[in-house]
Amino acid sequence: MTKRPVFLRKMTDRAIKAISVFSALTGIFFLFWILLVVIGRGFESFNLTFFTATSLDLEEGGVANAILGTFIITIVAALIGVPAGLLGGVYLSEFARQSRIGNIVRFSANVMMGMPSIIIGLFVYAIIVLNTGNFSGFAGAISLAIIMLPVVLRTTEDMLCLVPNALREAALALGTPRWKVILQILFKSARTGLITGVLLAIARVSGETAPLLFTSMNSSYWPAEPWWKISNFFTGPTSNLTVTIYNYAMSPYANLNRIAWGASLLITFSVLVINISARLILKEKNR
Repeated sequence: MTKRPVFLRKMTDRAIKAISVFSALTGIFFLFWILLVVIGRGFESFNLTFFTATSLDLEEGGVANAILGTFIITIVAALIGVPAGLLGGVYLSEFARQSRIGNIVRFSANVMMGMPSIIIGLFVYAIIVLNTGNFSGFAGAISLAIIMLPVVLRTTEDMLCLVPNALREAALALGTPRWKVILQILFKSARTGLITGVLLAIARVSGETAPLLFTSMNSSYWPAEPWWKISNFFTGPTSNLTVTIYNYAMSPYANLNRIAWGASLLITFSVLVINISARLILKEKNR
């Protein structure tokens, strides 16, 4: 075996380190540049009217209906995607670790995690929107739930696999039913990691625009107008922040561009808070 000169190995090592540091600093530079621009331009839009007026008030400028619509769509998506992801993760971890079906489900989840969100939006459009004949907030929630599903599923499986088998065996030896072992022992032992996975999945879908363009579209009205008519969420376009940003940013009017920057800052801040919360929870677990 031919040995390379020591000088050449040291130079290669230093070159790789320099490239790595440069790449990291480049990413950090653009990240802070984007944040500074969004904060600088978006903060100018923040006032009481911005948070209370609707999209109909073009002169005043507000996104209150879009904020409420985004909140409702995200909550409904979480109610659909999170339980399904938890159940799928339990199946892979506890019942199908080495089975062929488990490997197929695991591979499919990995593929879905890398699938472009616009494809999922187009799929929901073909399945729900075309068959019902109208866009709806519920269709948007379904598309976001599909995006959340593989993230929660894989996180749940990984967290449950970290729980020592001794806990399972001890509980089963005492005659505890399998479902109680999962809910009261495994979930409690891995609750921090599960919560982190759910928060990261919510942050993953909070800024999605492409699926909502095909499913919920957008609206200048409240998600339920009047407030008790919840059926509008299932039968008509629903306002949301991401599509509002898309529409207003493309507008030639400076006032709408200003609102788009404010909505962008609002979404950026929300995602940042969710990610920091997930990090703090995970840090507390490690401590």
